[in-house]
Amino acid sequence: MAELLFALNIFILATFVGLEVISKVPRLLHTPLMSGSNAISGISVIGAILIAGEAGDPLRTILGVLAVTLAMVNVVGGFMVTDRMLEMFRQGPGRDGKRPPA
Repeated sequence: MAELLFALNIFILATFVGLEVISKVPRLLHTPLMSGSNAISGISVIGAILIAGEAGDPLRTILGVLAVTLAMVNVVGGFMVTDRMLEMFRQGPGRDGKRPPA
């Protein structure tokens, strides 16, 4: 139980630090940072899969599956945002056949 509380404390502190750091980033840098965060989230997915696979306790299994799900949402969302941002810079018709606004 003490280990779970310690891990939960670290998670909450990391969340606050992450929110503080991200809120200070200018909008122009979000796309390059998104690709970096996708790489980190990919590592998180692998770690979460390992934890969920080796957990003998149902609580750890549920938390591992939740971690895999949230990390995958982050990866997929990051790729979607990055693709959308890059689509704005492409010349010629986009995927929908329309030219991007000038």
